Amino acid sequence: MRRLLFLNGIKAFEAAARTGSFAAAGTELNVSAAAVSRMVHLLEERLGVALFERKANRLVTTAAGRAYQNGLTPIFDALASLTAQVTAPASVRVLTIGVGPTFAMKWLIPRLADFRKEEPDIDVRITTGGAAVPFGEDWSCGIKLGDGEWPGLIAEPLFAADLLPVCAPRLANALKRPGDLKGPTLLRVAHSPDDWPSWLEAAGTARISARGPEFEFYGQALQAAVDGLGVAMGIRPYIDDDLAAGRLVAPFALSVPKGMRWYLVYRGFSTGQRDFAAFRRWIVRAAAEPATRRRGHRHAG
Repeated sequence: MRRLLFLNGIKAFEAAARTGSFAAAGTELNVSAAAVSRMVHLLEERLGVALFERKANRLVTTAAGRAYQNGLTPIFDALASLTAQVTAPASVRVLTIGVGPTFAMKWLIPRLADFRKEEPDIDVRITTGGAAVPFGEDWSCGIKLGDGEWPGLIAEPLFAADLLPVCAPRLANALKRPGDLKGPTLLRVAHSPDDWPSWLEAAGTARISARGPEFEFYGQALQAAVDGLGVAMGIRPYIDDDLAAGRLVAPFALSVPKGMRWYLVYRGFSTGQRDFAAFRRWIVRAAAEPATRRRGHRHAG
């Protein structure tokens, strides 16, 4: 016989631990902060374990509390997902993917038609993701750049993230060697300030510093490069299609690992869901396909 201890208290604790306060948990559960505090206290009494250290202005989970929340949150996420599946109309099959804007534009969206051919009944929704965005409760999965360590989530590697300068074909003729790069023409991405220094150091031209226009996203910098504004630091796989189409060229052969990889990120229970399983099979296969032969790529002299 399954023994469920005080489910209301467990819900109250999980919400308080996840949100960081009784007030926020009360808002989520539609009860008062005092009611949440009372339920958590009763739960602690029944368990015989302290789950929180109650500080003046904040809640801090104990070691037992952290372990309990780390196990509970995926369970409640799975319950919410299961409920959504059961209550959704049979004809509606929605897959929500959290992904950064440049990855969506430069790699995922151009290939989604292939997935739709295989799974025409799955409605794919793309929502704002990226490295700085936490995994959304409504996400089926995410595509993130990082070290592969996201607590409570499974991270399956998709691509290496290699750095490679790229520019419009008409600018490439003046770039015979890395020393021909000039600081004011090097397009920068605000959240990745180490890209150019890493590549320039590897190329033996660390005396050059990037001082060109700065953009919020890689996609903006790459579009500026296509338009001839300067040389952008490309990152795989963002640049593969532009290189293949000849919109951009890579004037130098040297590519430098960024030190991170692209991962498909998902909750453990997702593997049992048919729609996610279909997407996972497709994207792992698509990521493994060799890049289209790149026209316009030439090695440095």
